[in-house]
Amino acid sequence: MKEVTVIIPNYNGIKFLKECLEAVLHQDENTPEYQVLVVDNGSKDGSLELMRLRFPQVNMIALPENTGFCHAVNVGIRAADTPYVLLLNNDTKVDFYFIKALYKAIEDRPRVFSVSGKMLMWDRPELVDDAGDRYCVLGWAYARGKGRPAQNYEKPSEIFSACGGAAIYRKSIFDQIGLFDEAHFAYLEDLDIGYRARLWGYRNYYEPSAKVIHYGSATSGSRYNEWKTSLAAANSVYVILKNMPFWQILWNMPFLFLGFFLKFLFFCKKGMGMIYMKGLRDGFQKSAANSRSFKKRKRDWKNCLAVQWQLYVNVFRILKKY
Repeated sequence: MKEVTVIIPNYNGIKFLKECLEAVLHQDENTPEYQVLVVDNGSKDGSLELMRLRFPQVNMIALPENTGFCHAVNVGIRAADTPYVLLLNNDTKVDFYFIKALYKAIEDRPRVFSVSGKMLMWDRPELVDDAGDRYCVLGWAYARGKGRPAQNYEKPSEIFSACGGAAIYRKSIFDQIGLFDEAHFAYLEDLDIGYRARLWGYRNYYEPSAKVIHYGSATSGSRYNEWKTSLAAANSVYVILKNMPFWQILWNMPFLFLGFFLKFLFFCKKGMGMIYMKGLRDGFQKSAANSRSFKKRKRDWKNCLAVQWQLYVNVFRILKKY
């Protein structure tokens, strides 16, 4: 019986896909049984032909158009018939023990929803690209360890949420909390699902022995661009209004105002201040359009307080760059 389905969303990723699939298919012989599923988002670059010719053992779902990261992975999760699903970006190259390490880490922790791998920079693999994600009271989400020496992140640890680019999830919990919110399209959807799991009393972890090299921003084209800035700004508002009860939003309002103002100044320096502001406006509109779904979110006050403590602690962690 297969234990894990590796789901790889792909959109015009032929540049990376071959190396990604070769590494995924070449795992340690003691790895639990797994299958690989590529969900293609309407690629026009020959990705489908490559998979049919070179990787016939890989399952494939071809969508007619680009429906976004969230819809693509949801299609994959629904199609998976295994206890665990492992989400993996197409612009990655996993280590020989990657799947086994993530499987063991989540199997050993029954109350854990997700476990994030150790993502390393493609051009400088001695540096961390993401060691799990943090979220703080300023409304900032950030990749733990970004640009820091990889040797400093060798201990398993609890994180706020897993990075959806290289993480394993317990499929049964999706039945409780719901799948990825497709209103996100892309960006911060992994923060949202990890936040939601916390509101249900589950936890998320980081496993350093599950190593993967990540190119980064392969789909959007760069770390900062107008499309990404606008969409991420909108989703940063959406995550707050969706997951925080009204009392918690009021409680955090001074910190959130400061955080968004500092982000505005940051993007002004990059010549994208108005694009960022437009994104924030879009976030309020998105929240209003999807407000009915907010009522379905579990908001146990004890879990909300536990999240609130993490929001405070993570401010100091971001200042320490840990």
